Amino acid sequence: MAKGFFTVVASVVLSGLTAFGIVKAATPQQQSVMYTSEGRTPSTVNLSVSDYPDFTYAAEHAVEAVVYVKVTVKYQQQYQMIDPFFRFFFGDEGQPQTREQERQGSGSGVIIRPDGYIVTNNHVVQNATKIEVTLNNNKTYPATVIGTDPATDVALIKIDAAGLPTLQFADSDKLRLGEWVLAIGSPLGEELRSTITAGIVSAKGRSMPNYNGEFKIESFIQTDAAVNPGNSGGALVNKSGELVGINTAIISTTGSYTGYSFAVPSNIVSKIVSDLIDFGSVKRAKLGVSMTPVTDKIAKDENLPSLDGVYINEVSKGSAADKAGVKKGDVLVKVDSTVVKSPSDLQVIVNNFHPGDKAMLTVIRDGRQKDLEVQFQGTVEATGTVGEDGTVAFYGARIGQTDKGVEIVSAGSGKLAQAGGEDGFVIQFVNDQKVNKPQDVIDIAKKARRSIVIEGVTSTGRQGYFAFGKDE
Repeated sequence: MAKGFFTVVASVVLSGLTAFGIVKAATPQQQSVMYTSEGRTPSTVNLSVSDYPDFTYAAEHAVEAVVYVKVTVKYQQQYQMIDPFFRFFFGDEGQPQTREQERQGSGSGVIIRPDGYIVTNNHVVQNATKIEVTLNNNKTYPATVIGTDPATDVALIKIDAAGLPTLQFADSDKLRLGEWVLAIGSPLGEELRSTITAGIVSAKGRSMPNYNGEFKIESFIQTDAAVNPGNSGGALVNKSGELVGINTAIISTTGSYTGYSFAVPSNIVSKIVSDLIDFGSVKRAKLGVSMTPVTDKIAKDENLPSLDGVYINEVSKGSAADKAGVKKGDVLVKVDSTVVKSPSDLQVIVNNFHPGDKAMLTVIRDGRQKDLEVQFQGTVEATGTVGEDGTVAFYGARIGQTDKGVEIVSAGSGKLAQAGGEDGFVIQFVNDQKVNKPQDVIDIAKKARRSIVIEGVTSTGRQGYFAFGKDE
């Protein structure tokens, strides 16, 4: 019996060594025997190292710029406190009480600037009272929120550091189906920090059900790279180690990865974080339409050559689309030279514009193509727009007319605050020109060619000034 056992072991070892020898011998020639679909005719294919995906550079480069994000959220919890005397006289009905509780969560983030700016998901830092960031070298820093954008689930946080490794944004529009990508993050907590998984681009322009009725801009990159809770906010990178997306969500019946993961495209992320850095809020362009995909019936009724485009159900009165001449029943097929294939496509295209930008809309009306020039409107976050309280948005801040003059009511966290603007500062001059009302500030700033210099009086009564570059 023992002899038989050793014979089997020897055979297995010999077989393994033989197979190893065959592989070693075949490697220099880089040949592989392939068979046709009929399985009868063999053919030899020459392979080289470049034919196999090599992720080592991308992984080793990108992992240094991906961080672990730990958040603390405080919340109120209700409970029943039963007083023995109360129970004796009134029964078991106790008075409801509340106590403050803390809950901890985690996610990932990507360093996009060497001075500590980090992009992550809004849902990672939402309602956080404390944020800690741990770098790949194990250094930990407190972080502050610069701004968030729930519509795209993007958030920007910052740590006080310099000379940090970063990831460069790639053009996510150039991603191709089947292209290899890496997902980097901290799945399932701190123990698995800096985990790297690989997959391909499974689909583009994906959206997911929105049961809360919230405004969302969704055109997700779908991949089969393994992503789990904790990966949120982490990097999706291409083979060159460039950032093509921010991992955001999975579809799962178990709460863990089941083959489908989704990332916000880098082109969307780049625009959002640029606005948050420069203005403290998102300068989102608005078209002012409601729309549906083009169906077979719509294509037939409107004599359309394809199912591309979006069908305009309604045009808001006074909106940018209304002023441009868009009508209910139009089929919008192109914005400038970009073809519109779906509602999510149009959302992303419009999101790339700023309020005040102009574009050419191509619509099909009564079977004929028509070009309409549109000037996009903005949301209340855009510079120059008036809020419900009468204050005016100005580079991430809110300025208003007070008894002291034109005052910075709220400095916010955008470009103005970063330049030194603070709450209570009274603006007297902009680029050496006297200002008397908020609109004066806006008008002078719009005419500035390069920079905006603001002079005035601080909240403590001292003369002061600050300056910042004008957005292009």
